Amino acid sequence: MASDKPKDNSPDVEFFNEKEKIADVSSVASSQSLVDEAALERPEGVATQVISTQDDPELPVFTFRVVFLGIGLSAFSSVLGTIYTFKPQNATVSQLFCLIIAYVLGTAMAALPQQGFWRYLNPGPFNIKEHTVIVIMSSTAASVAVAMEIIAALDLFYDLRLNSAVAIFSIFSTQMIGYGFAGILRTFLVYPTYAFYPTYISIVNLLQSLHFGGTLNAKRRKFFWIVFTAIFFWEWIPQYAFPLLTAISIICLADNGRHDFVRNLFGAGSSNEGIGLFSFSTSWTLITQGNPLVWPLRTQVNSFIGMGLGYIVLTTAYYSNVFNGRDLKFMSTSLFGLDGNTYNQSAVIGPDFKLDQDALESVGLPRYTTTYAISQLCYNLSLGASFTYIVIWHWPELRAAFGGMRFLKRGHADIDDPHYKEMQKYPEVPQWAYGLLFLVSLGVGIGCSYAGPNGTVLIPAWSIIFLTVLSFLIAVVLGFITATTGFNISVKYAIQIIAAFLHPGQPIPVMYANLFGNSASFQTLYMLQDLKLGQYTKVPPRMTFAAQMAGSIVGSIFNFTMMKIIVSNNREVLRDPIGTRVWSGWIIQQYNSASVAMGAFGKELYSMGKPAGYWIIPFGMFIGLFMPLPFWIVWKLAPPKSLLARTMKYINVPVVALYIGWLPYSVNGQWWSCVVIGFISQWWLRTRRPRWFVKYNYLLSAALDGGSQVILFILSFAVFGASGNEVPFPSWWGNSATLSVDRSATRINISSVFWPPPDSCSPQAQEPFTVRSHTRGIDPNNHLTDILQV
Repeated sequence: MASDKPKDNSPDVEFFNEKEKIADVSSVASSQSLVDEAALERPEGVATQVISTQDDPELPVFTFRVVFLGIGLSAFSSVLGTIYTFKPQNATVSQLFCLIIAYVLGTAMAALPQQGFWRYLNPGPFNIKEHTVIVIMSSTAASVAVAMEIIAALDLFYDLRLNSAVAIFSIFSTQMIGYGFAGILRTFLVYPTYAFYPTYISIVNLLQSLHFGGTLNAKRRKFFWIVFTAIFFWEWIPQYAFPLLTAISIICLADNGRHDFVRNLFGAGSSNEGIGLFSFSTSWTLITQGNPLVWPLRTQVNSFIGMGLGYIVLTTAYYSNVFNGRDLKFMSTSLFGLDGNTYNQSAVIGPDFKLDQDALESVGLPRYTTTYAISQLCYNLSLGASFTYIVIWHWPELRAAFGGMRFLKRGHADIDDPHYKEMQKYPEVPQWAYGLLFLVSLGVGIGCSYAGPNGTVLIPAWSIIFLTVLSFLIAVVLGFITATTGFNISVKYAIQIIAAFLHPGQPIPVMYANLFGNSASFQTLYMLQDLKLGQYTKVPPRMTFAAQMAGSIVGSIFNFTMMKIIVSNNREVLRDPIGTRVWSGWIIQQYNSASVAMGAFGKELYSMGKPAGYWIIPFGMFIGLFMPLPFWIVWKLAPPKSLLARTMKYINVPVVALYIGWLPYSVNGQWWSCVVIGFISQWWLRTRRPRWFVKYNYLLSAALDGGSQVILFILSFAVFGASGNEVPFPSWWGNSATLSVDRSATRINISSVFWPPPDSCSPQAQEPFTVRSHTRGIDPNNHLTDILQV
């Protein structure tokens, strides 16, 4: 129903308030015959206008199909997710990928006979609730646990190999701690309408399109499969045959790899190459990282503002020798010595895994690249700003959720949300169950931390308890940001800085602190999102809980198993600061770099007055607390409906701060494509073509994600070396053997490099390299024939 209030049709109001001119007979969406334009003025309006509240309580949920496909796809997705962790691209296993595979297999099983014994295998048509439970199980398993990454770092950089049972229980217990938190926070971050989790709208939209009947849904299904097929056959071209299309930069093409400055600022095609100014990608595998079809326009605009500032800040800081990093690589997450080579951490970390002060005198302190140091600073600024931002802008929601300890209330809450109201017919998981899960998991986690190799105590119990309490507070703040914007803020740097004060001179406890400070809050967000998915699709809460538990158990086992295989087969490549186009340890290296720098050298490296000036990195959390205040004060003082007031409220300081330091990782060829697609989808289509937007926008996102994920999986095993054998595409203009992907850097022949590559932790590692000529080491078992000279 149209709003009765007068409209302001000025461009500014349209931009800042995202007005939707929708008067559409919407099919799928809600039970209303007309889309409520007033509801869509708010970002969360899509949750009630695009998603149906339809429910059939008689649909079977716990079936043989659910158990068989759920466990099978959980194993499959956890293996694939682990593989992606060791890839140079920042790829993940999408829930949409799990959804597509589950739908194909589920509908195939529904074609079995229904008589006699077969009725147990096929109780009827494959329904939306079965489908959702399988998706929750498999996507939970696909979410690679932080614990697995920490265990990999201990293996790669400390030669500490945990007992298999200890490792698996460590992974599982830290996930379950987060699940206990999520149960407590349901009334605040699941039940209400404002907690709409934007990235999940496309998933629910697709589920309802596949399972709800009607002529329009038939058209939508056809649309989905056409787009799915098109992207499936397209994506192999930029990913394999024509990699230049993953990062198209006119400036890099013109420069042809001649100048470092051009590569650093405009390069984006290879891992750790550059920050990608004016670089465009045609690969949806990369573009989808920016969620341009599903993130609210406000979230995207704030991220674009942050990246725009990032181009200026990162480049200016590097060339101005901020943090004394001008003689290092422009981008890397590794630690470097005074001579510019990989830091010899084994020389300063004694056999007891503590700092050797005498060795430190001769080796010296490690250094970060300038861009990595700034990125850490921005993460901490963003985290500090998040706490203040939530309090000053969202105090009413906090008071409603936590006033009078309402979040501990048992059973159903008094929440005015149409989806939640439909769920009140189903019994909830009692709060005591979540509390018991939390206590048992915490006990198992403490026990595993005392079971390190040769009796090593990985982290003491008192520290675990402190970090767990801190993690809960962080989950409240970051959970609200994720629920309302779809944006996740990492806390790993902040947690490691805090752990460095708790365990000075001890890198392993600092690294292990991530399991209880970072992993617990991270898993809380995943649990909350899956609970919301169950609410949208009307899966009984107890079945959602069981699906998450099962997915975590299966995922823990296969995460660890696959990690061991990859680490043992690609050890030297994963330890190399750059890696290759096929394998990279950049994610794992971050944990090692932070644990050594913050754990072993916390006092020496972060004290004020030191030449590098790293003291500002931990202090950034406190600076961040004050960053939202100027915008809030101006908003309070400005006329309520003025452009200035709307602008101040529009700025999301945590998002802007984080994106200033977002770029110095992995590949960056996709962000300018995200800018174009984001405005087309969330502004032009939403305001100018609202009927198409409501019917197809989120379905388009699902189809593109699903098709690109499927072909990437096939390519990973067929040609990218996940199976052990890489099959390079023949060299041609679009896949140069002498230049990097986007022509911003020169490749040199492997025969001109010292071979075999020495151990990066040994003193000999410094011999074949110079401060200004950093080369990528090559695993002799890898089929790559050239390396990137940066």
